[in-house]
Amino acid sequence: MNSKRSLARRSAAVAAAAAAALALAACGGSGDGSAGHNGHTATSPSASAPASPGRHNAADVAFAKGMIPHHRQAVEMADLAPSRAQSAEVKKLAEDIKKAQDPEIKTMSGWLTSWGEEVPAESAMDHSMHGADGMMTAEEMEQLKDSSGQAFDTAFMEMMIKHHKGAVQMAKTEQADGAYEPAKKMAGAIITSQTAEITQMNKLLGTD
Repeated sequence: MNSKRSLARRSAAVAAAAAAALALAACGGSGDGSAGHNGHTATSPSASAPASPGRHNAADVAFAKGMIPHHRQAVEMADLAPSRAQSAEVKKLAEDIKKAQDPEIKTMSGWLTSWGEEVPAESAMDHSMHGADGMMTAEEMEQLKDSSGQAFDTAFMEMMIKHHKGAVQMAKTEQADGAYEPAKKMAGAIITSQTAEITQMNKLLGTD
C-alpha cells in the first residue's frame, strides 16, 4: 500500500515537474519571440538608415551644390527662348529643359537642407563657375540675350550643347563617387536625357 502511495506521489511529482517544464518552455519561447520582435524593432531604424537623408558623402554634396547653379543657368537660358527663338523645335527643347530641371533644383535644394548644408544663393549665380563644367560666361549670356531669330536658335543650341556636356560629366562623377542613391539615380536621368538632347541639337544644327 505504501509502495502504491509512494508511486502515486512520484507520478504526481513527475507530472508537476513536466507541467512546470512545459510552462517554462512556453514562457521562454514567448520571451525569445518577444526578444526577437523587440530586437527587430530596435534594428529597424538602422536597417532603413541607408535610405535616410543622412546617408550621403562629400561627392553627393558637391554634386548638388554644383548642379543647382548649373541647372539655374540652363533654366535662365531656356526662359529666353519663347520671345527670341524662331524654331518651334528650339522653343519645345527649351520648354522641356525647364520642365525637367526646375523640379530637380527643388529636389537637390531639399537634400542640402536635410543634410545641414547651405543651398547656393540664387542671387550669386556662382560667377566662379562660369566657364567651368560647361557654364556660360557673363559675356556669353549677354550675347544670347541680345540675339533673336535664327541667330538665337544657333547660339542657344551651341551653348546648351556645351552646357549639357558639362552636366553629363558632373553626373558621371556623382555616379562614380556618390553614396546617396536618390542623387545617383538623378545623375543617371541627367545623363540619359541630356545626352539625348545633345544628339537632337546636333541634328538641328546639322553637325551630327
